[in-house]
Amino acid sequence: MPAADEQSEAAPAETQASSAYPAHQASDAAITEADFAYRISALADDRFEGRGPASEHGEQAATWIAEEMDAVGLEPAGTDGWFQPVPLIESTLDESASSFDISIDGEPMGLQTNVDVVFWSQNPEEQVSLDASELVFVGYGVVAPEYGWNDYEGVDVTGKTVVILINDPGFADPDAGWFNGSAMTYYGRWTYKYEEAARQGAEGAIIVHQTAPAAYPWGTVQSSWTGPQFTLASSAGQERADVQAWITEDKAVELFSALDLDFAELSQAAVSPDFTPVDMGRATMSASLTNSLRTLTSNNVAGQVMGSERPDEYVLFMAHWDHIGVRLNFSGDDQIYNGAIDNATGVTAMLELAEAYAKSDTPPERSVIFVAVTAEEQGLLGSEYYAQNPLVPLDQTVGGFNFDGILPIGRTEDIVVIGYGASELEDLLRTEAEADGMYLSPDPNPEAGYFYRSDHVTLARRGVPMLYADSGSVAEEGGAEYGAQIEAAYRLQAYHKPADEFDPNWDMGGFVQSTELVYRVSRRLTDSEDWPNWYEDNEFRAIRDAMMDE
Repeated sequence: MPAADEQSEAAPAETQASSAYPAHQASDAAITEADFAYRISALADDRFEGRGPASEHGEQAATWIAEEMDAVGLEPAGTDGWFQPVPLIESTLDESASSFDISIDGEPMGLQTNVDVVFWSQNPEEQVSLDASELVFVGYGVVAPEYGWNDYEGVDVTGKTVVILINDPGFADPDAGWFNGSAMTYYGRWTYKYEEAARQGAEGAIIVHQTAPAAYPWGTVQSSWTGPQFTLASSAGQERADVQAWITEDKAVELFSALDLDFAELSQAAVSPDFTPVDMGRATMSASLTNSLRTLTSNNVAGQVMGSERPDEYVLFMAHWDHIGVRLNFSGDDQIYNGAIDNATGVTAMLELAEAYAKSDTPPERSVIFVAVTAEEQGLLGSEYYAQNPLVPLDQTVGGFNFDGILPIGRTEDIVVIGYGASELEDLLRTEAEADGMYLSPDPNPEAGYFYRSDHVTLARRGVPMLYADSGSVAEEGGAEYGAQIEAAYRLQAYHKPADEFDPNWDMGGFVQSTELVYRVSRRLTDSEDWPNWYEDNEFRAIRDAMMDE
């Protein structure tokens, strides 16, 4: 670890003098609470207007991160200096000129946009419409041969609209042995639901929102899927359902009841590989969407420290810089979604590590690259673009660390591993944690599927071993109960809401504790010749083995 009294150079005078955006400050080479407070508060400042990707103020936040990387001593690692441009298509629904409703025997239910239903299209078209599309309930909408599961078996949904439950069957009955029990698999993610519906030929896909299996309330759906929506320009030709939507559970129950169907009974029936899709033919969905389209560019931000012995081998650090930006707040007057925890905390942890590496008296033997990615909130788009166009070849990437949404619990007795039991990186983490008197804990909320909801998964799906472990859950003062209270309060009151703001009264001791731990773990990786892999039974092991055998 660099000496604690080592200081960074001050930012350029013109940057410091500007009042348009938060000024840069001198920071400590050591990982400190003061630096965490400085960087989190700056990134969550109202002047960045919620760090919306491809927005003027959001991209200024990306520039601010690049200036921080420069100030602490990194070298540019992008394709354009500090930046890796990410081409995006922005689609904004004109709600006043758009409509969505479900009719039963020709009679509209009268669904209220953003109250009962949220809808959009990922197809980059200005006009999208469906007329009287027949509904089919497909349970969890999963096709998983490895689990002997096919919710679409025996039904042709081509040209129809599917109604889908969120999460996967393991959540509903964790003792039945389906999927991964209470821990959500990729099949439980909303992204998968829509992708599979399109593969099956559906023209519409409606997910029923339920707070427990979704792991977030309806308000999160409202804030996340209204306003501008992005897709990668490179995926514009990808097959998608024309209309994608979420509907509240209350309205789903009302719909099923009007068709003489019992939503609870059918939901229970869906927790079986013998489930048969249910034709809801008396019910149809009609939608007309008017979208304004723009082709925009956002930026991943990348800096590096070159290795002294094996510079062509890299350890990757990643955190997403974007958040939701400015959009309608359904519960108050504050329209800025600052994203202090999500993910100013993660970017700050990464910058703290970058400064520690850049100012270390002993440079790493392997190179280290730090990438702040964009458009995570829109479906991991920045990290997906990086995975498709890596700044460092994936077979030269030894492994990586992701940081996302670190909670201000304070110092903890444990360190939580999201996706526990996945890779040999955990062995290094366990060794260093135990040296500190800490222990590893599995994700206390595996049903939320956090392993599949953050940027590391885009690299994992291509074989690169990734570790997502950025905080603990058992507080030194208050125990597991206190940690659970902090997590629940954030998830229900602040996640993807304007309430996610910086609080100078946070206990930031845990930020320092976990980041110092990751520094030591990563130094074991940078200063060795080992190549950790996924564990033998992990879903990504074969991909990594094939990559390294080429």
